[in-house]
Amino acid sequence: MNKNVARGQATRAHLIDVATRLFTERGYDGTSIEAVLAESGVSRGSLYHHFPGKEALFWAVLEGVATRVGEELAAATRDIQDPVAALRAECLAWIRLAGDPVVQQTALIDAPAVLGWQRWRELDEQGSLGPIRAAVAHAAGAGRIDPQHVDTFAHIVLAATYEVALMIARAEDPAPALSAGESAMADFLDRLLGAPG
Repeated sequence: MNKNVARGQATRAHLIDVATRLFTERGYDGTSIEAVLAESGVSRGSLYHHFPGKEALFWAVLEGVATRVGEELAAATRDIQDPVAALRAECLAWIRLAGDPVVQQTALIDAPAVLGWQRWRELDEQGSLGPIRAAVAHAAGAGRIDPQHVDTFAHIVLAATYEVALMIARAEDPAPALSAGESAMADFLDRLLGAPG
């Protein structure tokens, strides 16, 4: 790899790391480009070479968070064959991730405000709704739910999971909120899809 390309990639990764920390600590509104420049030691020209503005930098941070979340959710379901059990494990893993300060601030608190509610929901549905719908359809095929409700129930599961995650992210004391949210989500999924076998 060309040394300049490698240096550019390293600079970009460094800016994302610094911005991730600052956005997590201060939130999007409390983080300025000047703060990122001061913390990173990168020149303004170099930052703008990689990111046209703060929103683009935030988007890169959010993509990194989404990749990490995806990897952790995949790890939670890696050895599970039953789609309904996998859905349960993934929903509960997502609820636990809502206790992570980086996920809380970037994905749950700032992303809807920065991207706009509609865009945030569209991105969420693109990544999550399909697998949820497939698991709910599997439950319908097994006679656990009425097949005519598959699409609606998939949306309900997606909404419930995010609402519980938002509740945890906004809680004054996240630990009890996390415990209550995890327990309630497990109970909700058991009632909707049937308890694990």
